[in-house]
Amino acid sequence: MDLSMRMVKNIPGVISHHWKEGNINWPMLIYIALVHVAASYGVVKSFQASYETLLWAFVLWPFSGFGITVGVHRLWSHRSYEAHWSVRFLLMLLNSIANQGSIYHWARDHRVHHKFSETDADPHNATRGFFFAHMGWLFVKKHPEVVKAGREMDFSDLKADPVVALQHKFDPWFALYMCYVFPAQIAVRFWGEDFWTGFFVAGALRYCVVLHFTWFVNSAAHLYGDHPYDVMSYPAENPFVSWCSCGEGWHNWHHKYPFDYAASEYGISSQFNPSKLFIDTFASVGLVWGRKRGHAAWQMGRARRDRDKAAGVPLPKPAPRPWEVDAKKD
Repeated sequence: MDLSMRMVKNIPGVISHHWKEGNINWPMLIYIALVHVAASYGVVKSFQASYETLLWAFVLWPFSGFGITVGVHRLWSHRSYEAHWSVRFLLMLLNSIANQGSIYHWARDHRVHHKFSETDADPHNATRGFFFAHMGWLFVKKHPEVVKAGREMDFSDLKADPVVALQHKFDPWFALYMCYVFPAQIAVRFWGEDFWTGFFVAGALRYCVVLHFTWFVNSAAHLYGDHPYDVMSYPAENPFVSWCSCGEGWHNWHHKYPFDYAASEYGISSQFNPSKLFIDTFASVGLVWGRKRGHAAWQMGRARRDRDKAAGVPLPKPAPRPWEVDAKKD
């Protein structure tokens, strides 16, 4: 049985299991369902939208994406660089347009994910399959180990950040406004678009697409691609995910060196990474500083591996992927 058929076959069983166990997160399940219904209507409305609205929706893809990649991921989750309050405030606004939960909650879960990647304490553990890692983890209650890890780790820096606190205070209403209503208001004000067309196209449809692009980092980039930096790690180098997520698909490097602000070995000229370019642009005018890189650690590790290879020491075997384990069962 190939991987795609196995994944599809497994989904009803997983849902049935969680239904019987009473683990369904009903508020989130209903919310995500409504998000997709609204996005589907956005597809219909897109045929009525002006080219300005379609362009606006397209522009909001990387802009809201930067609120995730540059903001809550590389700045607040990993503290891979420092930024002026004005840049942090801008990133908070872009993050609110992306509407993926408050900065505090997103960064909290992401730090837990990195510390306990592919274990029961990982919120979107990829060993539980593509669907779970992609979006299924949102539909069920958190594993007790995830809750335990979230309570034990230190998030005092997030609590002390006034920009994070401001957004968290008005969560989720401010994010819902910025995600759905704000794009429509811009379309109405500047090129006379119908409000509901702007709402469903630049708001709902764009939002749902960016959600899936972000989720691909948890699913596809943890299951498909090369592992040049850490063969024992599930996260992989995935160019397609990098294109979708503004440069977040160079995931084998990122999990090896999570403190690296670029989240990739190379720059924009060699690897698609507009998020790095965004950070570098603000650094060039002095609004970003303290950018960390993993090159020194990588060079030391590569030298050690070269010495081991010359001495005949065998390289570590790659960690088995979920489909390899399932194939043995079949």
